[in-house]
Amino acid sequence: MSDSQQPDPHPAVVIRSTPRPGIAQLEMNRPERLNAMTAELVSELHRHFDEIAVDPEIRVVVLTGVGRGFCAGLDITGYGQAPHTAHLGPTQKGLAVQKHIASLIPHLRSLPQPVISAVNGPAAGGGFALVLGSDVRLASTQASFSAAFIKIGVSACDIGTSWLLPRLIGAARAQELMLTGRVFRALEAERIGLVMDLIEPEDLLETAYAKAQEIMANAPFAVSLTKEGMWSALEIPGMQAAIDLENRQQIMATATYDHREAMTAFVERRPPEFQNR
Repeated sequence: MSDSQQPDPHPAVVIRSTPRPGIAQLEMNRPERLNAMTAELVSELHRHFDEIAVDPEIRVVVLTGVGRGFCAGLDITGYGQAPHTAHLGPTQKGLAVQKHIASLIPHLRSLPQPVISAVNGPAAGGGFALVLGSDVRLASTQASFSAAFIKIGVSACDIGTSWLLPRLIGAARAQELMLTGRVFRALEAERIGLVMDLIEPEDLLETAYAKAQEIMANAPFAVSLTKEGMWSALEIPGMQAAIDLENRQQIMATATYDHREAMTAFVERRPPEFQNR
C-alpha cells in the first residue's frame, strides 16, 4: 500500500464538508466509540460552530455521526481535560469539563444558521442533548434516544435536557424519560413529537439536505431572526413580551433589501435572489 493509500493515523474527530451549496455538514467521527464525547471532539465542535457562525456562504448546518451511532454521550473511558485547565485543582477541573460540554447547547442556539440533526443511530446523554438543542430533528429508523446520565449515577438533568425536553414533548413524558433513563426507539420518538420524520437509513442525509433547501428558500436574515425568536419565545413568561420581540424583528426585517426582493419575486412569480442585505 502506498503512502497515499495508508489510513490517516490521526483522523479528524469532527469532519466538516459541504454536500450542497449553502450546507455545512458536521459528522462526529469516533465510530469505534459510537462518537462518544471527548475534550477533543467537543473542542472541535465549538471550533466549527465559531467558524460557521461567521461564514456568509453557510445557510444551514446538518449534524450527524459517522458509523452506526449519532453520539453516545460522554466517553466514560476518558474525556480528557477542558482547554486551559492544567493549573486547576480537581474540583475546578471537573466544573470546567462540565461547562465545556454543556456550553455546546447555547452555542448551537447562538448560531444564526438553523441546525438539522440527522440522527442515524443511538443518541444518548450528551448526544441526546445535541438532538434536543437542534432546530430541526430528523431520525433514521435505526435511531434511539436516552437521557442516559442517570444510568451512571448522576442527575438526568444535564446539558440543558431538563429545560429542553419538557418544552419539546411535554413535562409528563419528559419526567418519565429522565427518571428512568430508558432507551426509546425512533418510532416512539416520532409518536411523542421529539422528531418530525422517520427515514430509512440510506435516505436520511438526502432528506436532511432537502429540508435544508426548503429553509434556504427563505431570506437569511428572516431565518436567523426566526431561529432567535422561536427559542426566545420558549423562555419568555408572557405572550405580550413575545409579541414585543416579534414586532421589533418584523420592523428590522422589513428594512432589508432581501425583504423587498422577496416581495418583488413573489409578485413576479420567480425565485428570489437573496443577498443578506
